[in-house]
Amino acid sequence: MDTGDNRRRRARSVRAKRTGTQDASAKRENANVLRSLSVGNTDDNDAMEDDAGFIKNWSLERKVMAPRYSLLREVGRGSYGVVYEAIARRSGASVAVKKLRCDAPENVELALAEFWALASLEKRHENVVQLEECVLQRNGMAQKMSHGNKRSKQYLRLVETSLKGERVLSHPEEPCYLWFVMEFCEGGDLNQFILSRRPDPLTNNSFMLQLTSAVAFLHENNIVHRDLKPDNILISEKSGTPVLKVADFGLSKVCAGLGGAGKDDEGEDKNKNVVNVNKFWLSSACGSDFYMAPEVWEGHYTAKADIFALGIIIWAMPSHFTPTYSLLSILLPSH
Repeated sequence: MDTGDNRRRRARSVRAKRTGTQDASAKRENANVLRSLSVGNTDDNDAMEDDAGFIKNWSLERKVMAPRYSLLREVGRGSYGVVYEAIARRSGASVAVKKLRCDAPENVELALAEFWALASLEKRHENVVQLEECVLQRNGMAQKMSHGNKRSKQYLRLVETSLKGERVLSHPEEPCYLWFVMEFCEGGDLNQFILSRRPDPLTNNSFMLQLTSAVAFLHENNIVHRDLKPDNILISEKSGTPVLKVADFGLSKVCAGLGGAGKDDEGEDKNKNVVNVNKFWLSSACGSDFYMAPEVWEGHYTAKADIFALGIIIWAMPSHFTPTYSLLSILLPSH
């Protein structure tokens, strides 16, 4: 996701001012939340507003249960979140743990967009990063998130924050975080892969098939990614051959509900929510400059904008071409 040079400089400036004491405190806080992921009372049915009961139960469970995940190292940092490599204690599997700070409406909007997109997928796809679980942390408490849970006041407050564009969940001194536990991709991103290896026609052909399959799957599930680029495509090498994983759904748009046959809990036909994403018009001009279709700049586009970005990626792979900001200023002077 393209956040701009100014935001990156501010993020680096803030990190430079952090003290060792703050880092140690953050590590303790992270460990506590990771322990809380294993407790049984993190259901959405549990009211986090019942502070006394929740804290008592959570603290008791934390003392007697081993952490479900162990953080190993930081693997990435952005303007509103940090990504860690972690180990699932029970299975020993590597996972990625993304900690997103929801201290501003724009951060909440990005976090919810990613959660809604990944949580709406009823089936898995080999080339789309898999979300294992999402946990909301606030004021020392943790609650597992589920898609569209209208009984969770915290979930509804997050949605309200995003829609109203103002803080409604907590005060600045009470930070709120969303923790995403996802599959870990040890091979870095596609941009790094392209630059570190010589062009290989067989690999490029495989990547083309994997990416087109992933985008087709997302569109079949009513999801428009809106920020496809090599930096947002991760690589898993567990099988010995590189497998691409489309990731970073912070700018994505779910054009309809989950779809499927039958009726929902309120007796409404779910098929009413199934749409043709190529006829579902979007207006928010978002994405990364070099990969944005002309109609995105105009603010009137459909899922076909993803196909444009996909074409740019496939075109650039054989020549090891990766755009830079200096190049973009030449190619896109009017923007």
